[in-house]
Amino acid sequence: MIKVNDLHKTFEGKQVLRGVGFTVNTGETFGIIGKSGSGKSVLLKHLIGLLKPDVGEVWIDDKLISVMSFRKLQRVREKIGMVFQFGALFDSMTVSENIELALKKLTKLSGSSLNDRVTESLASVGLEGTEKLMPSELSGGMKKRVGIARAIAIKPEYMFYDEPTTGLDPVMTDTINRLIKKFKTDERITTVVVTHEMLTVYDVVDRVILLHEGKIQFDGTPEDIKKSDDLVVKQFITGDSTLLLQESR
Repeated sequence: MIKVNDLHKTFEGKQVLRGVGFTVNTGETFGIIGKSGSGKSVLLKHLIGLLKPDVGEVWIDDKLISVMSFRKLQRVREKIGMVFQFGALFDSMTVSENIELALKKLTKLSGSSLNDRVTESLASVGLEGTEKLMPSELSGGMKKRVGIARAIAIKPEYMFYDEPTTGLDPVMTDTINRLIKKFKTDERITTVVVTHEMLTVYDVVDRVILLHEGKIQFDGTPEDIKKSDDLVVKQFITGDSTLLLQESR
């Protein structure tokens, strides 16, 4: 379980998060949406301990990570698989070596067990036989799937996805969404998805929050957000830039 209490963060005089709080229940897929600059990525960085709040708390499995030492935080991170927006693969390493790097850092696997885990994780995302390929030989969708394979290889209890479908065509977007659902169901992984794609929200998440000007504007199910009368919410989900302008006239 993840708990965030009254989170505040300011950069160079600009308040990015202003009292954000929520709970992600065990086994839940939780979505975070909002316009660019609304604080989505800053919030995600707090959840993995890359940023410390000015005020507030972040709890994972009843452990207060927002005040942890680096060593203790690393133990918590061993439970978290992170999928970055653009795959974040090392260009000088093969697909296999990229996955092995995470396994060597976060597990005690070695030898044939390490190789077996790499093979297993690639098979789970439909990329059997790609071990020796370089990132330059992969399409954008394949890079995203290798990133997911690397994250899932450590057998995490949590999966965090940062804009997992950015830049992908509709077919590959559907493929990534299916993988997110698959690992949530098969592995019972608690999942956090930062996205701007409403298709992903409707197809994948159990609950979603919308950030607006550093605060939570909406917190509810995908069905609830479709029915919301809040103009900020309606503007985001419809993409109609004139809604708030009409209200202000």
